[in-house]
Amino acid sequence: SHVKDFSKFVFFFQRVLLLVAADVDALCACKILQALFQCDHVQYTLVPVAGWQDLETAFLEHKEQFKYFVLLNCGANVDLLELLQPDEEAVFYICDTHRPIDIINLYNDTQIKLLIKQDDDLDVPGYDDLFRDDEEQNSEDSGNESEGSEPSGKRRRFDEVSIIDSRHIANLMSNSLSPCLQSALVMFELAWIMSKDSNDMLWWTIVGLTDQWIHDKITHMKYVTDVGTVQRHVSRHNHRNEDEENSLSIDCMRISFNYDLRLAMYQHWSLYESICNSSYTYANLKLWSIQGLKRLQEFLADMGLPLKQVTQKFNCMDISLKENLRELIEESANKFGMRDIRVQTFSVHFGFKNQFLASDVVYSAAALLENIEKDNENDNFIRALDCLSRSNLDKLHQGLEMAKKQLRAIHQTVASCICTNLIISQGPFLYCYLQEGSPDVKIFSKPICLSLLCRHLLKSFIRSTRIKRCRLLPLVMAAPMDLDKGTVIVTGIPPESDSSDKKSDFFGKAFEKAAESTSSRTLHDHFDTSIIELKAEDRSKFLDALISLLS
Repeated sequence: SHVKDFSKFVFFFQRVLLLVAADVDALCACKILQALFQCDHVQYTLVPVAGWQDLETAFLEHKEQFKYFVLLNCGANVDLLELLQPDEEAVFYICDTHRPIDIINLYNDTQIKLLIKQDDDLDVPGYDDLFRDDEEQNSEDSGNESEGSEPSGKRRRFDEVSIIDSRHIANLMSNSLSPCLQSALVMFELAWIMSKDSNDMLWWTIVGLTDQWIHDKITHMKYVTDVGTVQRHVSRHNHRNEDEENSLSIDCMRISFNYDLRLAMYQHWSLYESICNSSYTYANLKLWSIQGLKRLQEFLADMGLPLKQVTQKFNCMDISLKENLRELIEESANKFGMRDIRVQTFSVHFGFKNQFLASDVVYSAAALLENIEKDNENDNFIRALDCLSRSNLDKLHQGLEMAKKQLRAIHQTVASCICTNLIISQGPFLYCYLQEGSPDVKIFSKPICLSLLCRHLLKSFIRSTRIKRCRLLPLVMAAPMDLDKGTVIVTGIPPESDSSDKKSDFFGKAFEKAAESTSSRTLHDHFDTSIIELKAEDRSKFLDALISLLS
């Protein structure tokens, strides 16, 4: 773990190039690091990178001016030195949730510093257990003949090593898949070690953690464990008397731990819309079907909530109804088989009238990142970063409105995929292709949105089919990407029944092999290797290869 090492270095950085991936956890880690750099007057340049090509371009443009590079949520799962070919004095600090970590990055300690939390340390066998130097081997074989052989103290180059023990490699590969820790939490720990952590930083950490959970990058168990870790910091930073709460000043900020509902943005929407567009209630009530809509009416009736109340804005609901609303919903949800509608989470109060759940901020920032109306990646990145500051609540509200549109589109698409039988079983996996011209198809040309659709669809499809085997199958999904270039975006997710922590690289290698064996024209540019771009006319041969590979 280089976190402590990095904390000492922050003071000494002259100038840093900060390369940040386009996901909410990376944005939150970036905010924390920016605040730390500000404390220590460290000069830095921030460059958003959407994929490997961006990363290479940014490095080439800036490598002359910088010696230190910090990479957030990118760079760990490829041989970075091979990709970037940097000078020997360049040092890369990598804080990345993508797994598996590339084995070469694990061993190059001079130029690659992986920021991994202490208790998340990878049980890595020693370098000498895994590698031997070919030169050394030769000199042993030929006695002392090779006078020109390099001194053994020379730093070993990794292109000269050969692997000697496959058992260790297997052990290492499973370890480098270990549960990934969100980058925001690593950065917060850094701030804490330096005694510079603040309530703002803590809130960004919570948003980063919630992002990993909402977008299914960590298991529920891991989420609950990390919530426990964060909760201790929350009570440390927010131990205010109840009497003071009534006199919260406008610029004051308070974080609190709650058990809240798994209903997306319900406090900024109507309860009815939120129930209809939250993956949890949508799938459990089977809202794509007529029977499901009937069950929804029964559910509302059971709670005794008049339709007029639940269909208007949450803010405008009768206060008497809102007082014990959570308990009311939970009680009825239990009867309808939704026993875990409550979840541990955090909310923040800005001043006395603005309150947000961590999930609200995640939905807002993700929607701003993938805004298709203003399809400029850099602008979108800056807007999403802005919505995390409490001085930019209008941006946050803007993002919430966009996120509502996205969730509506996702659930309409789920309904039409299920009702028109678009999901087909291809043997080793389920497959769904969104046709060009289907409504809202453009928003699914973006990775976060497509992955969200993919997960919501799999969850609902499993509840809509009688075929038990489907629970054990992963889902591959394709959607039109760029009509002019004739490309589609393809992603794959693990089976619903797979609760392992190894969610990261389920399809990456299979996609690579299928493309290779069929000479399909693909672009593997995403940091998440299970998202690729593919020429539309190569789709069927690519699919056939994937089926035979995974069978």
